[in-house]
Amino acid sequence: MADDVPIADESIRLGQFLKLSSLIDSGSDAKAAIAGGLVTVNGEVETRRGRQLRHGDTVGFDGRSARVTAG
Repeated sequence: MADDVPIADESIRLGQFLKLSSLIDSGSDAKAAIAGGLVTVNGEVETRRGRQLRHGDTVGFDGRSARVTAG
């Protein structure tokens, strides 16, 4: 089950969302995890740190997940 994480805007970049949702602690860790193919968006591996996420997208990392919701 994914945790709901509200965002203030219509979209957020994947790297920022990983930190906001506390799935990853730092930007450098996020960059490495994304580049290493360890992060999924809506069940598919995503390697673009700048990927724009929108409400309803679900991000997974290390057995945990978080869903983008409206703030």
